[in-house]
Amino acid sequence: MKLRQALRLSQAPCLALVGAGGKSTALFELARQFPPPVLLSTTTHLAIEQAALADSHHILPQAGDLPQGGVILATGRVEEAQGKLTGLDEGRLRELYTEAQRRRIPFLLECDGSRGRPLKAPAAHEPPIPDFVDQVVLVAGLSGVGQPLEEAFVHRPEIFGRLAGLQRGEVVNVEALARVLNHPQGGLKNIPSAARRVVLLNQADDERRQSLGRGLVERLLPFWDAVVIASLQQGEVFAVHERVAAIVLAAGGARRFGRPKQVLEWEGRPLVRHLAERALQADLRPVIVVTGWAQEAVEAALHGLPVKLAFNPHWERGQASSVRRGIEMLRALDPQAGAAIFLLADQPGVSVLLLRSLVERHAADLPLVVAPRVGDRRANPVLFDRQTFDDLEHLEGDQGGRALFTRYPPVYLPWHDERLLIDLDTPQDLERWRAWTR
Repeated sequence: MKLRQALRLSQAPCLALVGAGGKSTALFELARQFPPPVLLSTTTHLAIEQAALADSHHILPQAGDLPQGGVILATGRVEEAQGKLTGLDEGRLRELYTEAQRRRIPFLLECDGSRGRPLKAPAAHEPPIPDFVDQVVLVAGLSGVGQPLEEAFVHRPEIFGRLAGLQRGEVVNVEALARVLNHPQGGLKNIPSAARRVVLLNQADDERRQSLGRGLVERLLPFWDAVVIASLQQGEVFAVHERVAAIVLAAGGARRFGRPKQVLEWEGRPLVRHLAERALQADLRPVIVVTGWAQEAVEAALHGLPVKLAFNPHWERGQASSVRRGIEMLRALDPQAGAAIFLLADQPGVSVLLLRSLVERHAADLPLVVAPRVGDRRANPVLFDRQTFDDLEHLEGDQGGRALFTRYPPVYLPWHDERLLIDLDTPQDLERWRAWTR
C-alpha cells in the first residue's frame, strides 16, 4: 500500500506535515506518488540539499511564474551560513494555494522542524499550519520510543517532558508518547478544525517497532481520524487504523418467525443486546442500532448500553432502507469513520474475535469490502469501507450491501465456525441452533 492510499488523498489535496521522524521523507515520497505537477512548500526551514529532491526550486516565486510540470518546490530565501531554505509567509502561501486550486494540483507543505530527532514537542510559535489545509499528518519516529528523554532523541525535551509527565532522562514509553501526541499543546496544536487528522508512526522498521505502533493505536484513535504504521525508509505501509462503526440491522418484521426475534432471549439477555455488546467489546464505535418493527421492545432491550438508536420509519420497504438509515446516522455521528460493519440482528454466532479480525483485515490495505467465508459460503457480518458509503445510501428495495458485490468484489476472510452460517429465520432455526450449542 502506498502512502497516498494510506492517507486517503484526493487528486488535489492540500496537506500539512508536522512532527518529527520523517516529515521531509514523507513530503517528497508523497510528491512522487501523484501525477505531475505537484507543488511543495514550507512554513519553516528545509535543508538546502533537499531542494535537489524536487524537479525545480523557486525562491519567493510569483504564483503565475511556476512551471507547468514536475515536482515544484517553492521556498523563501537561502541561508547559506545555516544551510537552510527559509519558509514562506502566510500571504505568499495563500497565493500558492489559490494557484494550486486553480490548476487542480496537490499542494503539500512541511510546517515543522525537528533537527533530525525522531520525536518532538512544539514550541510556543509552532507549528505554523495555514488554516486552508484539509489534512494534517503528524509524524512521530518510533525509534524514539524506549529512549531516554534527552536532546539526542527528542527535540525540545523540556516541553515534551512537561506534556508527557516525564523527568529529564526518564524513558519515553508508549503511554508518554500518546500523552504528547494527544495533547492540545502537543500533537493536536494549531490543527485547523475542519482538517482531517492523521498520525503517521514512522520508523516501524522491525517487528518490535511495529508492535509498539499497534500499542499506540487504541490510545490515539479517540483523538485522531487515522493512525498509519509505516517504514518510509523501507517504502512500506504496514497498517492504516481508523475508527470502524457497527450498524446493527434490527428493523425487520420477522414475518417467517412470527414474533420479534430481535428480542429473543439468548444467553440470558435479548439477542439484539447480545450483538450490540459484542460490537462494543470489539471496540467498534459508534454502535448504531437501526430499529423499525417492534421499536419499543428493541429499545428497551438495549437500555443502558452506549449505543445510538436510529429509527427507520420505512422499514417495511426492505433492508435497503435500514442500510441507508444506518449510514445516514453514521455520517452525522462520525464523518471520518473509516468503515462500518453491518450486523444482522438474527445472527447469534458473531464473536468478538470475528469482528476484530474483520477490522484488522481492513487495516492491512483498506479493501472496499471484507466478508467472512466459511468453506465455500460467504457469511455475515460484512465490513464496508467509507468509499462505498455513497453507493450504500442509494440502495433500494429488499437488498443489503450484497447488491454492491459486483462493483466491489469482497476480500474474503476465511472463518472456520459453521455456526456463523445460521440465521434465525424460523422457530426451527432457533431449535437447531440451541441443539448445536448444547
